[in-house]
Amino acid sequence: MTADSGPTATPPHVPAPGPVPVTQAVILAGGQGSRLRPYTDDRPKPLVEIPGTGTPILGHQLAWLAAEGVTDVVISCGHLADVLEDWLDKADLPLRVRTVVEAEPLGRGGGLKYAAKALPRPDEPWYATNGDIWTRFSLRDMAAFHHERDAVATLALARPRIPWGAVETDQFGNVLDFIEAPPSPFLINAGLYVFSPEFAELLPDVGDHERTTFPQLARGKRLAGYQLPQGVYWRAIDTAKDLTEAAKELASGAGRAPR
Repeated sequence: MTADSGPTATPPHVPAPGPVPVTQAVILAGGQGSRLRPYTDDRPKPLVEIPGTGTPILGHQLAWLAAEGVTDVVISCGHLADVLEDWLDKADLPLRVRTVVEAEPLGRGGGLKYAAKALPRPDEPWYATNGDIWTRFSLRDMAAFHHERDAVATLALARPRIPWGAVETDQFGNVLDFIEAPPSPFLINAGLYVFSPEFAELLPDVGDHERTTFPQLARGKRLAGYQLPQGVYWRAIDTAKDLTEAAKELASGAGRAPR
């Protein structure tokens, strides 16, 4: 006969672990930048300076990442890698930077996987960005969104302006209004990501993760999309016209770091 031990004790509530701060990032900087020639004849695209800023795109990205708590960055280089590495050697950097050079083009997915192997903390989450993106928003908020949804990968989503004027008509074909450069009705991949540690193993060795890994994660509902907050400045610097437009926008105060 056993003694009555009384009612079963309720186990204490153990709160779910909070998000691990994201302190490492990959920048993809290996593209040819052919649509930005002649600016990219003697430098990789991330070293192109937006007129009037005094800072190349890469310098802006490194300062932004450091302000968001990142301490270590791996830059995946290719085209004119020696020029980029020389700039890094001379620059006053706000965080630790390591470069990896693709001996041959690996594609965006392969480049991410190759660079991820050089991250100092492979068991922690990481950010990634294309090397031609100029933006400012809270990466910490995006990382919290990623954690809340238990995602393996989260991509930032932007709603860019259509570069042409739009015409509004009624059902009878009467023109009602002309709208200059309206916002797109569709969201696009903004080229900025938060990845959980296991993401790197899902990447192809060579190829594009948007055609392989992302669809696989989407089918399993492990891919999240974080819409950039209203009013956030975002631009991909892909052509000479983008440089001109970005210079005008930045001169008007858009895209500057919040004070």
